[in-house]
Amino acid sequence: MTIELLEGSAWVFGDSIDTDNMYPGFAMKLSMEEAAKHVFYDLRPGWSEAVQPGDIVVAGRNFGIGSSRPVAQLFKQLGVVALVAEEFNSLFFRNSINFGLPAVTIPGVTATVGDGDRVRLDVSAASIERVADAQTLEGVKLPDFVLDIVGQGGLMAKLAGDGYLPAGVAGTPSRGGS
Repeated sequence: MTIELLEGSAWVFGDSIDTDNMYPGFAMKLSMEEAAKHVFYDLRPGWSEAVQPGDIVVAGRNFGIGSSRPVAQLFKQLGVVALVAEEFNSLFFRNSINFGLPAVTIPGVTATVGDGDRVRLDVSAASIERVADAQTLEGVKLPDFVLDIVGQGGLMAKLAGDGYLPAGVAGTPSRGGS
């Protein structure tokens, strides 16, 4: 399965960003729409107001350490289309994929991509290009089955699409308008 080429502005974060920094405890009592307004609340105040639909979060090593808070849902609520990191925490990575948010590992990305750079991400090829000068980095390609999960909008949508869950269950798309 091929996922389209994504282009957006990069938001660059450093190493060891934990889920508590992304989804503060007090926001867990709020609706997803309201909680999304507090992503990176302490780490980068005002970020959730500045991020634009189509933007891409870029980070260093150990991105997403900590608890298994559903941060991918918040990113999607804000319009973030993908995550790129030098290294992901494995649980955070899997949660991102399960919610249909591409998460691509590209070593050295934070040394090449700066905050606000326009980037073009090929999820299937695991490459990112800085648009200004066409500098491109290659990363670790995701297996086809992972691309399939992301391409179908996440694990629940894939299971519904494959007939393992009834359509419309747990946020899965309904079929044929029924």
